[in-house]
This record gives sequence, structure tokens and C-alpha cells, in this order.
Amino acid sequence: MKTITWKICSRGHKFQKSSDCPVCPMCWQGYYKTRAQSDFPKKLAGPALRALLNAKIKKLSQLEKWSEKELSALHGMGPTGIKLLRTAMKKSKLSFKL
Repeated sequence: MKTITWKICSRGHKFQKSSDCPVCPMCWQGYYKTRAQSDFPKKLAGPALRALLNAKIKKLSQLEKWSEKELSALHGMGPTGIKLLRTAMKKSKLSFKL
């Protein structure tokens, strides 16, 4: 069982996390989400988008260097996120690494 710890972000928000993910959920809802706009699908959930940004992935084209298995190993990336990214990549004539 994971231990939930309290954290305080640089802006002073107090929040709980059961993982080592450093992102403050309150900050993410505003400033960070608007800064991270890219060609990723609009319906991509926050945890999946954070997983991509934490891995320094900012565009769909960068995903061609990743396999689906590698991407799904990122904290926050689930099967729905993979499916949305696969569909978006297919529309852009891109594909995951095999």
C-alpha cells in the first residue's frame, strides 16, 4: 500500500500525492495546462498529458521514437491515453516505434 504524503508547491498550494509525481494539481488546472497546448488530442486526460510533458514529449511527431509499451510505462499514461494518441498519430500519418 502506498503512503499518501502532503506536499507544498512553489506557489504555496498544499496537496496530497501517493506517487512521486511533482505536479501540483491546482497549478496544473490553470497555468500549466494552457502552456502545454500542442497537437495532442484535446480529450487527453491531465495525468497522460503530464506524463508526456515529464518525458519531454511536446509533439505527436516525437512519439515515433517511443513504442506503445514504453509509453504505457510512464506514470499517468493509461490505455485510454494510448488509444487517443494512436488515433491522433494515425490521422497525422505517424506511427509508434515497433
